[in-house]
Amino acid sequence: MAPIKVGLLGYGFSTKVFHLPYILPNPDYEVYAFLQRSEAPKDKSKVEPGEHCTVDYPNAKHYRTIEDFCADPEIQLVSVCTKVGVHVEHAEKALLAGKHVVVEKPFTTTSAECDHLIEVAKKSGKILTVFQNRRYDSDFLTLKKLFAEKAFGEVTEFQNHYDCDNPPWMRSTDMGWSPGNGMLFGLGTHSIDQTLLLFGKPKSVTGFTRALKLRGSETDDTFTVILQYDGEQKDLVCTVKTTVISPLPMERMLKYMVRGTAGAFVKTGEDPQVDHHMAGVKADDTKFGAEPESYYGYLSTTKDSALGESKRILESEKGCYMDYYRDVAKAIRGEAEVAVKPEQSRMGIRVIELARESAQKGVTLPYSEK
Repeated sequence: MAPIKVGLLGYGFSTKVFHLPYILPNPDYEVYAFLQRSEAPKDKSKVEPGEHCTVDYPNAKHYRTIEDFCADPEIQLVSVCTKVGVHVEHAEKALLAGKHVVVEKPFTTTSAECDHLIEVAKKSGKILTVFQNRRYDSDFLTLKKLFAEKAFGEVTEFQNHYDCDNPPWMRSTDMGWSPGNGMLFGLGTHSIDQTLLLFGKPKSVTGFTRALKLRGSETDDTFTVILQYDGEQKDLVCTVKTTVISPLPMERMLKYMVRGTAGAFVKTGEDPQVDHHMAGVKADDTKFGAEPESYYGYLSTTKDSALGESKRILESEKGCYMDYYRDVAKAIRGEAEVAVKPEQSRMGIRVIELARESAQKGVTLPYSEK
C-alpha cells in the first residue's frame, strides 16, 4: 500500500520534536512537504541542522505560503504545527483543499472555533483530529489498563498532576495574556483531556489560576481545576493540577492518585519519550518510551477488586507516540474510527473556558456547552 503523503505546517519545536520523530519511522507515511515562511538558504553548507526544512529534508517540497501549500494535490494529510492563533485558519484551508488534518494542541482558543472546524470537517468529508499525544504516555497507558481491568471498584477520587519545577521553556518576561496562552491551554490541555477520557463530561467546573513565576501576570502558570460529577459518579471528585514551583526530583513528583472502593494507585515521574528523543534514541528503538523503575507506580487492591487482593509496585506500560500516527493512518484508510475525536478535544477547550471564568468570578460553574 502506498504511503500517505504528509505535509507539515511550520518548522519549529513542535514539528521537530513531537511530530517528525514519530512520522519518519512509520512506513504508513512519506514526509512530502513543509510550509516554512523563510526563504530557502542559497548556501546550505552554512546552515545548522534544524534551521531550515530544505537543509534537513532536501527531497521534500518547500512552500512559503499556505495557499501554495494547500494547492498541492499530492498532500493527503496535513499536520498543523503553527501557533495556536492560526490553527483555525490553517486547518480550515487544508480541509477545504481536500486534506485530512491533524491539529497540534491546543485545538483552538475557543469552543466556538472548535465547533466551526468540526462543521467544516463534516462538510469536507475529511478526517479532523487533534494531537492529544499524552494519551499515548507510559503513565496514562498504565492507568487506562488498570481502569480496563476494573482494578479500583467505584472511583471516588482522581488527581491528575502535570507539574514542572522552573521549566526552562517558560518565558522570563510577561507578554500579557492572549487567547491560547497560559498553562491551562498548555499543559492543561493534556491532563484535562486524559481526565475527560476516563470519566466523561463533568457536572461542574471550579478553577483556580495563579502566576507564581511572573507575579501579577494575567497569564496563568499554575492552576487547579476541580471537576465534579452526577448520576452514578456523584461521589467522584477529580482534581487536575499544574504548578511551576515544585522543587522535587522527578521520581518523587506526583503524577496520578486514584482512590476507589476496591483499590488505589499512586504514580510519580513522567513519560520519558521526549527525554529519549532529546538523548538521540530513535522512536522505533525497543528501549524508547520505557520508564525507569523509579517512576513505577504503587498499586493496592482489596479482595473486591477484579484483580484480587494485592499490594505491589507496578511496572509501567511503554509509551508510544508512534501509535498516535498509526491510529491516524488506520482512520484515513477506513480500518478504524478516529482515535482522538475532535468533539473530545472540544470538550477540553470548553472546560478550560469554564475554569478561567470560574477563577475570575470565584464561583463554581455548571458545565455547559456554550
